[in-house]
Amino acid sequence: MNTYPFSLAGAPLALLPSGALWWADEGLLCVSDLHLGRSERYARNAGALLPPYETRDTLARLEADIEATGAPTLVCLGDSFDDTASARGLDDDASDWLARLKAGRNWIWIEGNHDPGPLGIGGTHLAALRHGPLTFRHIAKPGATGEVSGHYHPKARLAGRSRPCLLVDRDRAILPAYGTYTGGLRSDDAALAGLMQTDALAVLTGPQPRPIPMPR
Repeated sequence: MNTYPFSLAGAPLALLPSGALWWADEGLLCVSDLHLGRSERYARNAGALLPPYETRDTLARLEADIEATGAPTLVCLGDSFDDTASARGLDDDASDWLARLKAGRNWIWIEGNHDPGPLGIGGTHLAALRHGPLTFRHIAKPGATGEVSGHYHPKARLAGRSRPCLLVDRDRAILPAYGTYTGGLRSDDAALAGLMQTDALAVLTGPQPRPIPMPR
């Protein structure tokens, strides 16, 4: 598997092609912003109708990353569901699939702004997780160090094509959205430019993760 290895607060990490973060020494796989149930929420709220396949596609990619890494610990970094009703509205196949993925693993749900952590479906529910030198939370805090977060769905453009990306500097990493139906915020947006150091990298996801200077 092609990965992009990097270090944060002394922890050796790797970005997988999917946008997941792998901490091999700790057996910890981290994904952010799954947004499961987005098409169901749109339909429920009479919004744009989307093909109802994103939950299966997201779970299939997550299963592939779990199998590739053998991760005993999975951290979902917030906005795992598009809203609290989406967590309750999973169909039986998706619920069973998620249950199989959780079985035998230390599964940690971090609360996001779309969901408070999907209560009632097992796992551990936290506002944030401190593990070794790293802190995992949904939204980055200015001034934090050793922080892994999500929320912003960062993306960057290379050769005319926009791709989800990891933003990383010496203080923090901001993960791309993992969910199939998720948009993105350009890395030159003021919200991201103000969080990241001037020498930050944007690591583009894809079959071969590629680092470039963070576009500003």
